[in-house]
This record gives sequence, structure tokens and C-alpha cells, in this order.
Amino acid sequence: MDNLSKSLHSKVHKWIDAIGFRLNASQTNFKNKITTNHYFFETFNFIERSKNNDPNKAKFLCFDTYGEKMNVKTLLDLQSAFFENISQLK
Repeated sequence: MDNLSKSLHSKVHKWIDAIGFRLNASQTNFKNKITTNHYFFETFNFIERSKNNDPNKAKFLCFDTYGEKMNVKTLLDLQSAFFENISQLK
């Protein structure tokens, strides 16, 4: 399972770099050792949370076009939500 988590983290970061996402904000809760990164592109936002900056413990969360929270378990989840959101732009 560790390889799967690293792989997802790596795939997501390669993809967001290729698309041109920007890091909007980064916050660290030093007590819990949790870092939250907020990325955006146009109208699409997603959040990455990791404990101790460990890619194995990274979790991704994005929002669909209706503003509902969506846990990202695969790169396809993130890409689908992104392209659906971008297709709504006029």
C-alpha cells in the first residue's frame, strides 16, 4: 500500500506541474505536524494534507462543480473533477 500512496502523490504532483497549478497557500500545524497546501488553477481548487511531510500520508481533497467535497483516491478522480470544472467556464 505504501507504493500506491507514493505513486499517487508523485502522479498528482507531476500532473499539476504539467497543467500549471499554483500553490495558493501553505499552512503547517506544528502541534499536529500536519501541512495543508492549497492549489488552484482558474476556478478549480484542491487541497493536499500531509503529516510530517510524508508522501505516504498525503491526502487530497477537491471540490466538484457543485461545491461538494470529493476525496481523491486516484489521479483520474482529480482529472475528472478538474476537466468538468473547466468545461463549465465560458
